[in-house]
Amino acid sequence: MNVKSEEFFRKMIDFLPSSDAAYRESIATYGEVLETIIIEDIFMPKILKLLKEENNIDLIERIFDYFEEVSTCGDAHLINLLSITALEVLGNDRSILATAQKYMGPTTTQLQIEADRDIGRSV
Repeated sequence: MNVKSEEFFRKMIDFLPSSDAAYRESIATYGEVLETIIIEDIFMPKILKLLKEENNIDLIERIFDYFEEVSTCGDAHLINLLSITALEVLGNDRSILATAQKYMGPTTTQLQIEADRDIGRSV
């Protein structure tokens, strides 16, 4: 895992501290950080719940501001990781995606559209 990815995971745990135990358990179970598994199975369910409830706007805004920062960071691996996990998952539910789009920056929005296209989902 590269430095930018490590920073991403630390930041996500800062945003979602209740995910720390599951994060550590995943590493213990698999003996390493399986990046896509952690994002899809640990972080995204919590983010989807935040979007569905739309009660903690400040946290949602901070997460999506960070996603925009990651989307423009220049680290191809991290950008791809964000696209094929978090942004792709957002497209699984159109109502959740509509909510998320209110908080997405322009680069994150474009990456999410591309993620949908890459898996053959119409946009």
